[in-house]
Amino acid sequence: MTVDNILSHASLEWKFSQVFGERVAGEDIQDVDIISAVGFDKSGDNLAIGDRGGRVIIFERNDRKDTSKNIHTRNKLEQLNRTPASHPEYQYKTEFQSHEPEFDYLKSLEIEEKINKVKWCVSPNGSRFILSTNDKTIKLWKVKEHKAKTIKEMNHDQYVSSENALLAEMSFSSEQGKFSLSSGCHRDLSENTAMNKVASKDINDMIPDLDDTSWRRCRKVYGHAHDFNINSISNNSDGETFISADDLRINLWNLEISNQCFNIIDMKPSNMEDLTEIITSAEFHPLHCNLLAYSSSRGFIRLVDMRQSALCDHSAILLRAEELSRPKSFFTEIISSISDIKFSSDGRFIISRDYMNLKLWDIHKGSSPVAVFKVHEHLRPRLCELYDNDSIFDRFECCLSADGLHFATGSYSNQLRMFSYGYGSAEGITTEAGKTPDRKPNLQTARRARRRSSLSNLTRDFFRHGNEHSSSGSNEASVDLNSKLLHLAWHPTENLIACATGSGLFMYYA
Repeated sequence: MTVDNILSHASLEWKFSQVFGERVAGEDIQDVDIISAVGFDKSGDNLAIGDRGGRVIIFERNDRKDTSKNIHTRNKLEQLNRTPASHPEYQYKTEFQSHEPEFDYLKSLEIEEKINKVKWCVSPNGSRFILSTNDKTIKLWKVKEHKAKTIKEMNHDQYVSSENALLAEMSFSSEQGKFSLSSGCHRDLSENTAMNKVASKDINDMIPDLDDTSWRRCRKVYGHAHDFNINSISNNSDGETFISADDLRINLWNLEISNQCFNIIDMKPSNMEDLTEIITSAEFHPLHCNLLAYSSSRGFIRLVDMRQSALCDHSAILLRAEELSRPKSFFTEIISSISDIKFSSDGRFIISRDYMNLKLWDIHKGSSPVAVFKVHEHLRPRLCELYDNDSIFDRFECCLSADGLHFATGSYSNQLRMFSYGYGSAEGITTEAGKTPDRKPNLQTARRARRRSSLSNLTRDFFRHGNEHSSSGSNEASVDLNSKLLHLAWHPTENLIACATGSGLFMYYA
């Protein structure tokens, strides 16, 4: 990258672009409307979100769409005087119910309809394929555009309509030998001319019009393969397979085969008392179909090659930070648990997010991260409080730009944190998700969410019995723990970020 390019990237200025589903101040947000997953497709022309109600909502890019159907007069076009947008803009396309609440009678366990992840699949034709998953079941959906005929009314001029009717009857009349008048018209036509003119005043010609609509269908259901809650799904670059990960296992699926999968990573010990870590996230390499990475609750990232062995547990490259001089505490392992990882577009780097920091890793240099961006260092004195109200277990996602130089993640008070590698302030750029970047957050009291039945929750209970005291001298006004930005995605080619807080989807561009 040249110096000029670096300088141009260094001067990124983030601006608000769009918002969908934002609620006014004081309006209650239903739990089923809270967004739980966000994802762009490979081209960036489509954006999908999932919510706790089991729905998948799709948005499509509209600033590059063909506007040939929108025919205006010259005066109308001059009045519009529209200029093309300098950044991607999106519009609502369609939505569908992906998952329904279920009950596992064998384990006496409720299975929520909440969408944990959405991933777009590569499709060779105009169809769109998308994977969505809740805690137990993965589904493959096909969303396809098709032209639907709708009838519209058009009022024609009465004389034009009459003449057209006469010409049509003259052209297709089979009785060509009838006696004609001097005017050139047939006798029967001339007798009906006046009647046609009168009738045309009350007739609205019906014409067909083609509208774009979306048709969706569930193609495959991949179920009964995970004993614990699914936390990740990732598509392979070969376009044929994908992985799904829960707390202890990672399975490899073929998109066309839903009744079997291959277990490639199994971290479940023979004795559950010997359990020391769980899987928190998994991601395929963007270019090499044989490589994948997964993170753990101990802060490790393992890079595995599926060509080495059928079970990839022991043939992994370990990425881990060197032990720091900071003394260990009860919360050290909890805050070092990695909640999300993402590959750069070239596959050379991995960005990871734990509770306190955002870290950039070079897969060729696994001894320590290339860069560390502090996100929640100001919350370190409040770890006891964060543990007591379960905030310390929040899973913040992360994302990075196409050039691999800029990174983003979420925080409390609906804050979006953006960092750059090699330049800029170490604190990065912070903005609150909203139309006005400097708008103060709306403090709301959210009801405690029902705990999910998962191995990670068993770990929470274990930690809780070990430490039951809390800090009372913290500053409650500085951070709103009830408002949090957990889910976000970066456009694959543009500097545009889509992030979700509550039921609102916000977009920012640079």
